[in-house]
Amino acid sequence: MFKAKVSNVSRDRLPYSWRPGCPVHYRDLRLITLSYWGFDGKPHTGELVVRETVTDDIVTVFRKLYGWRWPIKQMKLVDAYKADDFASVDADNTSAFNCRRATGSSRWSKHAYGEALDINPRENPYVTATGGTAHQNAKNFTNRPLKGIGVINPGDKVVKALAQVGWEWGGYWSSAKDYQHFSKGGG
Repeated sequence: MFKAKVSNVSRDRLPYSWRPGCPVHYRDLRLITLSYWGFDGKPHTGELVVRETVTDDIVTVFRKLYGWRWPIKQMKLVDAYKADDFASVDADNTSAFNCRRATGSSRWSKHAYGEALDINPRENPYVTATGGTAHQNAKNFTNRPLKGIGVINPGDKVVKALAQVGWEWGGYWSSAKDYQHFSKGGG
């Protein structure tokens, strides 16, 4: 049975991912502890931190994913990787909040606002306009459509479920593609 619990997140749960100067205060973030199906075909419990205003979106979508038995490799706070996005991606970790800049930019990422989600980043890598990826373990996953466990394709039920709550998919970007990335309102 799917379970989700939304709670306040304490500062000590975000030792690396939040700091003064972030565009959202940690008091405006929420910890969601929720059920998901693992690549091992068994139910697991994971954690995501998101902005308070999008908690219903996340619970709604993950309830659907759980009902479909849609697999997720793992789901830990990015703080388990000292907020190192590269390390979290390399570990195939599904995560959300991380106070960081957008890839290749000086502006804040939607992750810094708690309004972005990366799902199964190994199977759904960030792919440059020239077709490359920085993650060696993701090289076989750079083209779409692609069959495979935990893979997200254009127009599939994962993309549609997030679109129904107003989240856009990075796989639809015009040059680089970010197949793991979903964000509220795009970006």
